[in-house]
Amino acid sequence: MALGFFGLAILLCLTLDSDYTSSTVYAASSEGVEITYGSVIKLMHEKTKFRLHSHDVPYGSGSGQQSVTGFPNVNDANSYWIVRPETATSYKPGDNIKSGTIIRLQHMKTRRWLHSHLHASPISNNLEVSCFGDDGNSDTGDYWRLEIEGSGKTWRQDQRIRLRHVDTSGYLHSHDKKYNRIAGGQQEVCGVREKRADNVWLAAEGIYLPTSESKSSM
Repeated sequence: MALGFFGLAILLCLTLDSDYTSSTVYAASSEGVEITYGSVIKLMHEKTKFRLHSHDVPYGSGSGQQSVTGFPNVNDANSYWIVRPETATSYKPGDNIKSGTIIRLQHMKTRRWLHSHLHASPISNNLEVSCFGDDGNSDTGDYWRLEIEGSGKTWRQDQRIRLRHVDTSGYLHSHDKKYNRIAGGQQEVCGVREKRADNVWLAAEGIYLPTSESKSSM
């Protein structure tokens, strides 16, 4: 079932901690919106237009952790991710995110973290990308370094980005190799250590927290 922007805003109030729900949220309606900590976004693979997606279905090989795929349809609540800072930092909801910063992405529905390690991915035998942990359980396998393409220094919706996994140095990657059975029609998401055209993502639909500067001027 599709989850509209206003329904998502209500769900945020029910699922996020009090520090997040004290801020105003709004739906991104145009390019150039700044992405801040606490924002809930969909990441679109630039080359195939599939969204980064997860669901409570484990891999049948490798780690056996929750699977991560590319999903063809726009309207699916399992493609929403909460942008979080790395652990033990002073970043707050609404703070902007600069290129080179380490971030975490938390799957909104299952509360697990976008994760990678040295297990082989199911189709291409690259680095497996999974979801792992929960609100109180996160480690460096959940750390991704934001790399903004071009001259931009702060993450915005219209910018092309790469996410490089800190532990393995693998770039978040997808391609048109698709699953046939449990996740039929969905494509593999994995990590590769080479910088390629298939490593590029863009922030698409989402609910974005205003920047700390914007909130202070209200």
